[in-house]
Amino acid sequence: MRKHINVVGAVIVDGGKVLAAQRSSSSSLPNLWEFPGGKIEADETPQAALVREIAEELDCEISVHDAITTTVHEYEFAQVTLTTYWCRLISGVPTPSEHAALAWLAPSEFERVEWAPADVPALALIEAELRSRASTS
Repeated sequence: MRKHINVVGAVIVDGGKVLAAQRSSSSSLPNLWEFPGGKIEADETPQAALVREIAEELDCEISVHDAITTTVHEYEFAQVTLTTYWCRLISGVPTPSEHAALAWLAPSEFERVEWAPADVPALALIEAELRSRASTS
């Protein structure tokens, strides 16, 4: 049976832009872009995992809001179930400790980077929601 990993991704929005993180060249899925986050530990809620992972990886504090979508993707190394959540930055400036780079991307810029496959299904949902928010504000 293939290994299964449950992970969470933070869709941190600021000024209509979304924080994207580039995986390091030494990680699995090298140099691909993703929503920052990580594995859910035993006895941890997805929301608590996101708060912990963002504190560890980006030295920031976030609040976690509604789930966006859950995607299951078969990678060579494991089956990954990724749930993305809308998040808001509470304090700190995102600083990468494990990622090669960070970028704030407008939805129109999502295609400029190569995303990890599990993250791709969320992109259209995020773009549609941010467009909707922009048109009603």
